[in-house]
Amino acid sequence: MKDLPLVLLHAFPVDARMWDAVRAPLSERLRLITPDQRGLGRSPLPETDREPDLDDAARDVVALLDRLGLEKVVLGGCSMGGYLTMAVLRVAPERVGGLVFIDTKATADAPEAVRTRHDVAARVEAEGVGWMPEAVTPGLLAEKARPEVAERLRELITAQPPSGVAWAARAMAARPDSLETLRSADVPALVVVGEEDGLTPLEAANTLVETLPDATLVVLPEAGHLTPLEDPAGVVEAILGWYPA
Repeated sequence: MKDLPLVLLHAFPVDARMWDAVRAPLSERLRLITPDQRGLGRSPLPETDREPDLDDAARDVVALLDRLGLEKVVLGGCSMGGYLTMAVLRVAPERVGGLVFIDTKATADAPEAVRTRHDVAARVEAEGVGWMPEAVTPGLLAEKARPEVAERLRELITAQPPSGVAWAARAMAARPDSLETLRSADVPALVVVGEEDGLTPLEAANTLVETLPDATLVVLPEAGHLTPLEDPAGVVEAILGWYPA
């Protein structure tokens, strides 16, 4: 696994620039690839009549690996990026040689959460994304997150196309439970969680660790749900400490 590139998939509702603070230190040691999910950042949203489905976004990831000539990678993501990683495991497990799960969970959404995601999708289509930072930041960052982190998050959110945010929200709402998928993922895995993550808390991280055949847990103190923004040094240390030298 030590020679495999690392592909990191971003959270919702931002793009791959959420990895900016970890990119340079990781790239010194690894080949790092950080794509934008369809409809977000610089990645266009394909025209299709299909219902939003993370399996389609997973096929985008596999197509990217094909274009780059990469047979196998260490694949990981934060929050929605973790859900997308699990979708890749469903559609192309042979392409995954290791896993990195950052502030994410394996279970499907409860009915109330599904309704909330559909409400978010409808509202961004009607109003745009300007209302989102104020609405979602308290859940995404620790209570004492630095003001510049909150400002960077606001910049990232308000840069996203409403159509892509709506697609992603609906795709996440439709995602299945992935526990059985993870039980069969017989590759090394790293699970990172912010100590103050209220959306996918330590309990969810522990479930991942208990389900995966070969998992290592790292808890980052005083960080919330978006640890790569709040504690990039901690995320880098966790990944490099786990990646086989």
